[in-house]
Amino acid sequence: MGGLGLTDAVSEMTSLDPRQFIGIPLALVGAALLAFGAQYQSRGLNKVERITGQSAGAGLSLHHVASLLRRPSWVVGTLLLGLAVVFQIGSLSLSPLIIVQPIGVVGLVITSILNSRVSGVKLGKRVKSSIGLAVLGIVVFVSIAAFTASDQPVTDSKLIEILITFGVVFGVIAVLTIIFRHRGVALIYIVGAGVLYGFVATFAKSVIGRLQQGEFEWLTWACVAALLAGALLGLVFVQNAYSSGPPDLVVAGLTVIDPIVAVLIGIVVLDEAAGAPGWAIVAFIASGAVAIIGVVGLAKFHPQTGASALAALVKPDPDETR
Repeated sequence: MGGLGLTDAVSEMTSLDPRQFIGIPLALVGAALLAFGAQYQSRGLNKVERITGQSAGAGLSLHHVASLLRRPSWVVGTLLLGLAVVFQIGSLSLSPLIIVQPIGVVGLVITSILNSRVSGVKLGKRVKSSIGLAVLGIVVFVSIAAFTASDQPVTDSKLIEILITFGVVFGVIAVLTIIFRHRGVALIYIVGAGVLYGFVATFAKSVIGRLQQGEFEWLTWACVAALLAGALLGLVFVQNAYSSGPPDLVVAGLTVIDPIVAVLIGIVVLDEAAGAPGWAIVAFIASGAVAIIGVVGLAKFHPQTGASALAALVKPDPDETR
């Protein structure tokens, strides 16, 4: 029985569509573009705040937006993020969601190193160890997913389930943002953006799947509308997060929350891991946990992001101290 199980696993792993592997390098390029785009956008927003003398921590004003559009660094960062989206869509069109979405954690590694060079802050041993754990976990997760995950037809019932879930989550995020707008602003915006972008990636994958199936009707258009709504609100959340914390903290939050949401939907709703053997499911959980521990450690121990994260967690509500 043990030998037969191993033979079946090897057979399953060698009968893959080679296109699945092409999506991995595209996702890597997208992650690198995300890192550089985040760095430039953060720099542009910080410059605008210094020039105008107005913080965007409580939300972007029209004056902030107009000033951002005139900052070359912010515009360049936005263009890089646009290219990152193009590469992500390309990777999603070729590979299952649970393969390419976790690769975004590479953007966290690049951002940490890049911001360290720009700010002159050296990365300590615990930070480097956290980066190593994040990379190890993602490499194992993606390697197993590449050999066991598969694209599945996107049915009407799956689309309806995703749309209803998104509507509920969208409402919850809006309510929590209003309630906790004076406490831990950066983390609130980062969590909200991460969840929204996880759904955006899922909607993008669903729309691509429907196009590949030759089905494009009102449900697909509803997914397009939800995708745009989530992307726009997520963009606003990210800009507000830049004002409340360094790019490392923003990217750290996005690269762990976004993939978790997308992978959960990919497994539970889209059934992309339906054919995966039991050992692969266990490996998914273990490697995913290692990656999350690495990302959380990076956010905690980084000389810049650690202080911001902890301050945001314990910062009292101004209304309560009056």
